[in-house]
Amino acid sequence: MYRVIADEHDFIVINKSTEVHFHSQDGSAGVVAQAEADLGIKLYAVHRLDTLTSGLIILAKSSAAAAEFTRMFSAHLVQKYYLALAKGKPKKKQGWVIGDMAKSRRSMHKLLRSTDNPAITQFFSHSIAEGERLYLLKPHSGKTHQLRVALASIGVPILGDTLYGGEEADRGYLHAYSLHFDYQDKQYEYTVAPVTGDHFQDSAVCQQLNVWQQPHQLDWPKLKKASAS
Repeated sequence: MYRVIADEHDFIVINKSTEVHFHSQDGSAGVVAQAEADLGIKLYAVHRLDTLTSGLIILAKSSAAAAEFTRMFSAHLVQKYYLALAKGKPKKKQGWVIGDMAKSRRSMHKLLRSTDNPAITQFFSHSIAEGERLYLLKPHSGKTHQLRVALASIGVPILGDTLYGGEEADRGYLHAYSLHFDYQDKQYEYTVAPVTGDHFQDSAVCQQLNVWQQPHQLDWPKLKKASAS
């Protein structure tokens, strides 16, 4: 269900497995409740991941730490980076996806042309096989299903994300790959590659992850260079 990556004084970082619920539902413990039970401590969620998404989650150990992390996330002081795999040819191979989001049918969301309170996603991509690309995504906002909608909007729904039109696969190929932030005057960085999924284990993916080992140090263009799509 999860693995503890770091156990700090005020928070822990876990690596959630794919197809694990964040919150408890249907009588089954979600990943937060399970971690609380396993570790015997109260934990506070300060951000979340969709069920299909694997990867890194920060859980605070106190209400005070939770309040500080909530402030940091709201102020975009926690840099998050995700990996995704998709088949097909994208409308663009790197850049920005910007637009307001609205609820659609079947628990889906959609991207709008307006930009009153937009979801903002920046990305790079790299070809790993014929008709298949690996994406490194940097969300600059925190909207529900933001990354899933962003890739679907440029014509390449995430592999395994059938809700948004992705091909069926052995898992949903979205992974919370890296976190980078300062907390109480100390810098923290956590980066964990996905451990499940046949496509994620492909040698071409592993090779590219060597290039993307420290996502925060890549040359991410500033938002003023963006153009809405």
